Amino acid sequence: MSEAILLVGGKGTRLRPLTTHTPKPLLRVAGVPLMTHQLARAAAAGVTRVVLATSYLADLFREEYGDGSALGLEVVHAAEEEPLGTGGAIRNAAEHLTCGPDEPVLVFNGDILSGLDIAGLRAGHQASGADVTLHLIRVPDPRAFGLVPTDADGRVLAFLEKPQTPEEIVTDQVNAGCYVFTRRTIDTIMPGRVVSVERETFPDLLGAGALLRGVIDTSYWLDLGTPAAFVKGSADLVRGLVDSPALPGEPGRALVLPGAVVDPQAVLSAGTVVCEDAVVEAGAVVEGSVVLSGARIATGALVHRSVVGREACIGRGSTVVEAVVGDRAEVGPDNQLPPSLRLDCGVRLPAQAVRTSAPVAV
Repeated sequence: MSEAILLVGGKGTRLRPLTTHTPKPLLRVAGVPLMTHQLARAAAAGVTRVVLATSYLADLFREEYGDGSALGLEVVHAAEEEPLGTGGAIRNAAEHLTCGPDEPVLVFNGDILSGLDIAGLRAGHQASGADVTLHLIRVPDPRAFGLVPTDADGRVLAFLEKPQTPEEIVTDQVNAGCYVFTRRTIDTIMPGRVVSVERETFPDLLGAGALLRGVIDTSYWLDLGTPAAFVKGSADLVRGLVDSPALPGEPGRALVLPGAVVDPQAVLSAGTVVCEDAVVEAGAVVEGSVVLSGARIATGALVHRSVVGREACIGRGSTVVEAVVGDRAEVGPDNQLPPSLRLDCGVRLPAQAVRTSAPVAV
């Protein structure tokens, strides 16, 4: 497998305000864009050419990756004028593939952090003669997912929408967002229109008698679609709980990128990342958080499992717990932001504008 399609067209609505100016796959996770980790793992598995299926803020992907040579890949950009859904995006990107009809093509989502053995998934696909091989995971509560039951040989039996009753939960297996398609199978998707691969393409293939194979994998897997998952994924990479060839440093308690200034009296822990040109002052405590470029954490501030946006400022003595502070936002001194708060880009909170009586769990 030398070619792949990476689906990076979504708007990342669940991550706003982080995605107001930056597509979700380009958000910095453990010091580099999320999709840099994905591309590096694909390259390590033998992929040499990747088609990026872009839509939202597509030009930013060109600026970041160009032709892919910096990563040792050939990167081709396939921008959609209007979003085409997952299946439509795959079909649109396939116009840029060069492989033959019987060759395998890796297709994966741009918001998943995974330890999947990509090369093993490809090898199993080719050995089985499947039209599509799907990466599946087991989840304790599958009600929020589409279910993918398989037989004893791994053959997919059905694609079931989110179950509404206990009787409808026939399996705990769900689609993990990574596939190997035989190229000719992609060509059966109707071009030029919105298509859902989950709701239309896969069920149609099953109905036509195609062989769809599910592979259950128990390695690390996380959808980085929410702020809590975003900070967890970044911290897990820094701490070495999931491997990435793109991690800019050795795993440890914290990652401080070149150009960042961290006072010796500050405390960084639990997989915190401090990006270039950011400043963490004396007495500040930053736990399991992402501090983006140019941000400032003032003396005595506590930042816990949160994201501090580019050029944002957390004032002296303020507490930020499980929150998102948007780019260039300012939290004045002695504020206590409640958990799950999202402060929009450029917003300014004066001193003690927000107080909460809730205990801070650190």
